[in-house]
Amino acid sequence: MSLPSWAQTLKLAYESGAHGQFVLHGNVADRYVLNGRLVGLVEYLEARLLAGFPLVFVFDPGNGLSVLRASEAFQSWPGAAQISTVGHAPRAAVELVSRYLRYRANLKALGRGEPEAVAVLLRGADQFLPASRAGDFETASLASLVRDWAGESPFAELPFVSLLIADNLHDLHPLVATNPRIERVQLPLPQAPDIEQAVAQLRVDHASAFDAGQGAEVAQQLAGVSLSALQSLVRRRAHVGQVLGDADWINVRKGMIENDAAGLIEFIRSERTLDDYHAQDALKVWLRQDMALWRSADLRALPMGYIFCGPVGTGKTFLVECLAGEASVPVVKLKNFRDRWVGSSEGNLEKIFRLIRALGRCIVFVDEADQTLGKRDAGSGDSGLSGRLYSMIAQEMSDGKNRGRVMWILASSRPDLIEVDLKRPGRIDVKIPLLPTSTEHESAGLLHALLKRLEVSPGVEELTKLDLPLLLTPGAAEALAVKVYRRVRTENVGAIEAITHSLIGYQPPVPLDVLEFQMRIAIREATDMQFVPERLRSYGSAPA
Repeated sequence: MSLPSWAQTLKLAYESGAHGQFVLHGNVADRYVLNGRLVGLVEYLEARLLAGFPLVFVFDPGNGLSVLRASEAFQSWPGAAQISTVGHAPRAAVELVSRYLRYRANLKALGRGEPEAVAVLLRGADQFLPASRAGDFETASLASLVRDWAGESPFAELPFVSLLIADNLHDLHPLVATNPRIERVQLPLPQAPDIEQAVAQLRVDHASAFDAGQGAEVAQQLAGVSLSALQSLVRRRAHVGQVLGDADWINVRKGMIENDAAGLIEFIRSERTLDDYHAQDALKVWLRQDMALWRSADLRALPMGYIFCGPVGTGKTFLVECLAGEASVPVVKLKNFRDRWVGSSEGNLEKIFRLIRALGRCIVFVDEADQTLGKRDAGSGDSGLSGRLYSMIAQEMSDGKNRGRVMWILASSRPDLIEVDLKRPGRIDVKIPLLPTSTEHESAGLLHALLKRLEVSPGVEELTKLDLPLLLTPGAAEALAVKVYRRVRTENVGAIEAITHSLIGYQPPVPLDVLEFQMRIAIREATDMQFVPERLRSYGSAPA
């Protein structure tokens, strides 16, 4: 079985002599297929990459220092007995390994044999070398000792590799994480071939959980799911004798992905299409053309991203769901990834980006983008956090390798507050204003669409005879439709009478001055005036 790409990168860097120390970060807590079993990362590394090392140490804060594979040379070393006295202290563990390596280097210098190949795995390195304690002397001292393994004598002259395992690179002490002599290797979430191998093995181990007719298409449906979550699901179903059908894989995927992401994202698979969105034809035609390009993999004219801007209540989130259904792709909606702990916010973004890359084609939706995405320079109040997050997001949005795989959609009623750099072509190529109705006929059409869902619409023709308000947003129209429906059901009146009574004393949910202010901003942001109804284009030239 061939090595995954990340393992090939690590193997090449060590065997070529380019690097002797590695930080493995990302999907490090997952399971890996090894000889017909799903195993943890340490066991996988020990079997697939470290089989030729006579001596392999492993340390983690919970279990302390232990020896996975002990050589005769180590067992004959006078200090070997001290391993039992190290306990859970990371500094004592690092110093003991360093002493042994110096001992072997001294023997070599005396001409008493070649040193043996030694490997050290430091699990949970971000727990005892945390970025949050970068200013602490004791932590910095320990980080310096570990850093020495990467390039200082005698360690760099020995056949020695050290593997530091951390969930997120940003959670690791900067003395180690930013060391130019270290190779940083990101472990991605499993791709379709990895999932296919795991499913094949789980089918053997837990046949009662599988439908006999299911094939390799299951792996395609589970992109973005970790193998540990998949294994847990199959075991539960096998235990209670429930077969996982084709529909089950789709339904459980959402829960598994959201659980793995620890609440940082919401996973949405939409059944809606642009037929469900009431808007002017020019807008829907443009979006349908883009989705057709995406489905046909014609990426040269496909936008990297959109901004949907406009007053509150214009259906920005609903349009994203319709667009996703039109393209038959899932939506990853970013939730609150900011944290108060040093490095945690950056680590959360790392986790989100890993998931996005594993999903294949998807839409990444950022609601209230003017608040969520941060600023290039937010002052000194947050110790530079906003700037770091801004930089990470900007870099990910402009990655050309994501074109055709990831489409970013930002939604905001105040797009003027989003950093200009984030809105440039190559990150956001199309800016679409979503605006309220501009004619009586548009108001009637919008209200009809919403009343029809409630089965109380008298029809567009009858609605145009009424004195309907202009500048009606979908949110305002929905509130009005619910009010009409309530009157029909509680007062036993017809639809026209209910609408007429509901319009008496009607007050728009958003004050007119706020609505018009947000309209002007949205129209000025538009990449093409064909998205703006003729009657509303004058707002674009009025002072904001």
